[in-house]
Amino acid sequence: MSDFTSNQNLLFSDSEAMPHQAKQQQFLKFYLEPDTKIMLPVEQITEVLKIDLIQIIPIPEMPAWVMGVHNWRGEILWMLDLGNLIGLNAWYEQENTTPNCTAIVLSTKTTEQIKEQQSEKTSLGLVVTRVEDIEWCNPDLVQSPPGAAITTEIAPFLRGYWLREDGEMILTLDGNAILAAMFKI
Repeated sequence: MSDFTSNQNLLFSDSEAMPHQAKQQQFLKFYLEPDTKIMLPVEQITEVLKIDLIQIIPIPEMPAWVMGVHNWRGEILWMLDLGNLIGLNAWYEQENTTPNCTAIVLSTKTTEQIKEQQSEKTSLGLVVTRVEDIEWCNPDLVQSPPGAAITTEIAPFLRGYWLREDGEMILTLDGNAILAAMFKI
């Protein structure tokens, strides 16, 4: 799944063949420890990477959720521990048996509220436990979670949750909010 962009084109071209999914969007479903299912809109994702942890260069005096930087296609890609950012288990606390990690390259245009003087695309690497698959979801079905279920760490990044027909609950995050967190440091 390393060339996510080319797979994205194949997935989007099928919308004519699936009229029942005309109002639906594609989301990438992934997991964070402890077994939390999350999704982000596919249009905010450029690629999914498998990288060796030694390729992430730590930067001193950064928040714990900033793992460091990685050379991605000749550019500096800030690598974030998404679990740590939203109040779940940090990457270093997990029982990892491999020196590799999975990272989702989040790329989205910044809004004026995030960075007024920048209108170009900005990218971040989100280190996650594992990437699962693509989900079709009508964004109108994403519900606001009850206030008691929201922690202060996840609240700024949470769009809501989607309850699948089989009862599986998947949290939906806002990629722009994740980018905004990076600009605040």
